[in-house]
Amino acid sequence: MHSIFELFKVGLGPSSSHTVGPMVAAYRFASSLGDSALETLIRVQVELFGSLALTGKGHATDSAVLGGLSGLLPDQVDPDRFQSVVQTVRDTNQIALLGRTRIPFDESQDLIFHQREMLPRHSNGMRFTATFNDRPSVREIYYSVGGGFVMHDSEFEQETSGAVIGVPFDFRSATELLQMCEENGLTIADLVHANERTWRNDDQIGAQLDLLWSVMESCIERGCNTAGILPGGLGVKRRAPGIYQKLKEQSALADPLRQLDWVSLFALAVNEENAAGGKVVTAPTNGAAGVIPAVLAYYVRFVPGANRAGIHCFLKTAGAIGLLYKLNASLSAAEMGCQGEVGVACSMAAAGLAACLNGTNEQIENAAEIGMEHNLGLTCDPVRGLVQVPCIERNTMGATKAINAARLAVLYGDGSHRVSLDKVIETMRQTGVDMQSKYKETSLGGLAVNVVNC
Repeated sequence: MHSIFELFKVGLGPSSSHTVGPMVAAYRFASSLGDSALETLIRVQVELFGSLALTGKGHATDSAVLGGLSGLLPDQVDPDRFQSVVQTVRDTNQIALLGRTRIPFDESQDLIFHQREMLPRHSNGMRFTATFNDRPSVREIYYSVGGGFVMHDSEFEQETSGAVIGVPFDFRSATELLQMCEENGLTIADLVHANERTWRNDDQIGAQLDLLWSVMESCIERGCNTAGILPGGLGVKRRAPGIYQKLKEQSALADPLRQLDWVSLFALAVNEENAAGGKVVTAPTNGAAGVIPAVLAYYVRFVPGANRAGIHCFLKTAGAIGLLYKLNASLSAAEMGCQGEVGVACSMAAAGLAACLNGTNEQIENAAEIGMEHNLGLTCDPVRGLVQVPCIERNTMGATKAINAARLAVLYGDGSHRVSLDKVIETMRQTGVDMQSKYKETSLGGLAVNVVNC
């Protein structure tokens, strides 16, 4: 069982699996070589496979690898510094490994995109090779498995289904989660908090939740106030600043749906920032990073009585649902399509909002189920491999669906329903397995091929 703070990570756009993950993998590889080996290092070569190779350019995977090898981590580096370090590598054809050992690096020869090959364990595969002048070469394989999670090749063999020592509530399904809550008289948020005490004390848990919301809020604000054209060549104009100005000038009483316009704005703002390489929270991925902040901002702005405790409750409840998807299916669009990103984010946000609307545990589970059920089969088909079309608008749809799901479950439901969350998660997994690879973050099908000149 992971901590929810492994699920919610601060990182750089535009992609958790294609930017955040590869940066972390490159950093891990460079760090694994050891100080003495760095002194005699003469070359590093990186090979990208599968989805990473097919859409890596549009997702800034190449830049992420250069940043990670240079010693940068996505949760710590400022976006401007990241761009500066990467540009220096390209201008000089040299890379300072971990910021120390400078070696030649010819991107055309040392960063290879194998678009017709896949490594065996996952579509997002990376192979790193280090060559020395006094010892044998070192070669390691890493996989970016979705949501910024990275696994070394050997870690696939080490994974077990056993309980984590010290975690009081090691739930493996929604059924177990509800049962544990009932037996112990806990809300889902309370149960998650008890588990998080395995790694942090109460003050640290609260501080980390505050940090996540602070990054989300800042991302919304930057997105609402930053105009221009998104990078990548599609010529997509940032829409959030214009919408923000219009909404500020209009009365909330003039249109009963004005609140949803604000929700759409919040989601657009975050995902335009993400597409520009800004700092976001993977929630649970970068491609779906706008859904949870938009729904949480809806709670803060429009739900009477909203407060810090409610924000914490929202994130802990959403985190519990996200962990169920991580455990029983996948958060990777390269495996599941966009149902594994926006669909999961919608499900998580619906659960979080349902908790803040004083829903019972059963109503929360119902909201999460509704949120996913109506995203089943959602493909990942980014035009030119950029996290822009249709990804940005797709977050607005996920956010509004989540609000609707929470309201249906809490305001007009009693928690009883025919399709369980466990069943819908398994259905998502099966659908992802059956989905053709051209619809799973390869840009070989769907809008990616039918809308060539946007």
